[in-house]
Amino acid sequence: MLIPELNINLKKSTLMKTTFTARHFEPSKDLHAYSEEAVQKLDQFFDRIMTCDIILEPVPDDENPCQAELNVKVPQKLLNGKEQASSYEKAINQVIDNAARQLKKYKNKNFANY
Repeated sequence: MLIPELNINLKKSTLMKTTFTARHFEPSKDLHAYSEEAVQKLDQFFDRIMTCDIILEPVPDDENPCQAELNVKVPQKLLNGKEQASSYEKAINQVIDNAARQLKKYKNKNFANY
């Protein structure tokens, strides 16, 4: 929506609340920012996301020691994804792809007629 008097372009505001948790380690500010930005991309698949919980933690695996978990709350459903990778950034990307796939399926199943 464009308001001509103020010349302000208003975008539909997102009501998604995001929480970030790093278990058993201190995350860098860059990792925190990267996680928050990655989760915001889920809005393009479904705009009624209520909350997203990002949980990062190390796991005792030599090949893939970094685990990312994502809990996405949408109306009447909780979507959950958990991925392990060699770095937290890779694990975040994988779990975001997983959540995007679940959101598309949820949207097609529940909102196909709208």
